[in-house]
Amino acid sequence: MCGIAGWVNLDKSKSSLDSEAVLHSMCERITHRGPDSEGLWLDEGVSLGMRRLSVIDLHTGEQPVYSEGREIVVIMNGELYNYREVRADLEKLGHKFETQTDTEILPHLYQEYGDALVDHLNGMFAFALWDKRRKKLLIARDRFGEKPLYYGVFDGKLLFASEAKALLAHPSVKPELDLNAMRHYLSFDYVPAPMSIYKGISKLPAAHLLTVENGEINTRRYWNLSWAKESVPPAVAGGFLHENGNTLPTGRVSASFPDTADELKNLLSDAVRMRLVSDVPLGILLSGGIDSSTVAAFATHHATEKVKTFSIGFEEDSFDESKYARQVAKHLSTEHYEEILSAEKAGDLISEIGTWLDEPLSDGSLIPTLLLSQFVRKHVTVALGGDGGDELFAGYPMYYGHKVAAVYSSIPQFLRSGVIEPIVNRLPVSTKNMSFDYKAKRFVAASNYDAITRHHSWFGSFTVNEQKNLLTKEVLESSSGDIYAGARDLLKITDAENEIEQMQFLDMNLYMAEDILTKVDRASMAVSLETRAPFLDPRVGQFAASLPVDYKLKGKVGKYILKEAMKDLLPKSILHRPKKGFGIPIAEWLKGRLNPLMNDMLAPERLRQQGLFEPEYVRKLIKEHETGVASHHKELWTLLVFQLWLDNFIS
Repeated sequence: MCGIAGWVNLDKSKSSLDSEAVLHSMCERITHRGPDSEGLWLDEGVSLGMRRLSVIDLHTGEQPVYSEGREIVVIMNGELYNYREVRADLEKLGHKFETQTDTEILPHLYQEYGDALVDHLNGMFAFALWDKRRKKLLIARDRFGEKPLYYGVFDGKLLFASEAKALLAHPSVKPELDLNAMRHYLSFDYVPAPMSIYKGISKLPAAHLLTVENGEINTRRYWNLSWAKESVPPAVAGGFLHENGNTLPTGRVSASFPDTADELKNLLSDAVRMRLVSDVPLGILLSGGIDSSTVAAFATHHATEKVKTFSIGFEEDSFDESKYARQVAKHLSTEHYEEILSAEKAGDLISEIGTWLDEPLSDGSLIPTLLLSQFVRKHVTVALGGDGGDELFAGYPMYYGHKVAAVYSSIPQFLRSGVIEPIVNRLPVSTKNMSFDYKAKRFVAASNYDAITRHHSWFGSFTVNEQKNLLTKEVLESSSGDIYAGARDLLKITDAENEIEQMQFLDMNLYMAEDILTKVDRASMAVSLETRAPFLDPRVGQFAASLPVDYKLKGKVGKYILKEAMKDLLPKSILHRPKKGFGIPIAEWLKGRLNPLMNDMLAPERLRQQGLFEPEYVRKLIKEHETGVASHHKELWTLLVFQLWLDNFIS
């Protein structure tokens, strides 16, 4: 696990040996991603730098790595789980290796397959490869977007880095707010790729590669899930079928449901096995939900020593899941570590968000994820988690919500607007986690929208109409209001036809890649902890996509086939308990311990000076929340996180 940074000159006539000091300063900004060592490589017109967190091949695994003749140079952030199988294949073809590191397969794969090297990788990665002979740069991001990659063109150079803050360390880059990206953040709670919050800086989307050759920059998607329901051979343990990037196993609709569940179990088991390879201590992030419990169950099966599991709990009962984690740990006989957190400890970290989070991200689980990472890092360097299970197997309540919305829309409009919605909007306001009134009010507020707008209105904070009240006239006139254009474009490249599967596809490319995985990456790497997600093995992802939709969402039961697959390995109480988000009591804190911070950061005079948000509208949200007239905690938290970021990276 590492952080990478560098640049390439786009104009060959101006190429020169660039400053090693500048490259070093960029790498220093991401030392938390790799505290163990630094590797710098500079040539005419190109500079590659990295920070290393040693996980595989501790003694000889330094980067950059090279091909035999040193004409190919590579730096990487991530882990390649099938590197041993790929390395063995390459050795049969005559390739010679100098180290035992997984990164070293990349230059050799490139020699054999060119840009198609990515089709042979099972892992999480963001890497940069320089071909000396062709003067060509290739950078790529893994299929689901577990590892980040930012880039931009400044002063005739294409710069890239694992985090935006490393780009900001280059003297050519001046941080400037992108108003269109801000509007997306206000709606999505994160900035979806390819945008970033900074003008001129982009994010390479998941499953994309970028090449620079002869001064031309080209990006393309190299892999996509197929949702086609067709009969194909079962999964191949350990790796890929090598014809192209889409030859991954799919669900066999000719098989019985129990047989399909067994195949899923075998796939997940192998995905966990591959992710247990480490030369440093390793553990499992255990929330007590079915996803993390599944990972823990297979880890105990494959591990050669007692598995360590980790969880955190909260004093506020509606946010606490620690008892479920303890139940699973006892069932699996793991070596379990637990920490119960106070509101004070979690709240103290909030004002620090802006110092390390270089893009605003208002996911309420960011703070507990950071606290969990800090706790886990005291004991291990690598941790496996359950991320991806909800998106792949339709575990979010919103998927069932679309079914309900179809029924709700059939009710005459006069009954909906005249009877149902007034009753729902008068429900008493609760600050408990995922309370009934919160879910009901959000449901009816978005019920009249199209599926894409409805879905993201349930997830996000400010709808397009609400932004018309929130934003100043100047911002509205100088930015685009077409917030969901990118989501609509994504649906043009998928073969998913069912509305539920279309929303799953959007979530994998937007919410999962740019919220969930970004949150986990930033929080864990802030304390130099590597996290791995077995559910995001591409074989598992493709298998899940090609299953019939009612294997995943049966009635209102999400993850139906996953529960069937795990019924003999986990307690029934874990398989069938209601889903609970991993968050903190923001609604209550904004009335209490965070109230002074909120009122300071969202003070009318401050907002007038910025010229972004209408002070009167924000003041109305605050007063209604403070007095219990409504719960605007999601909107206010989104604005608060934005202000904390703005203070540190723009102002």
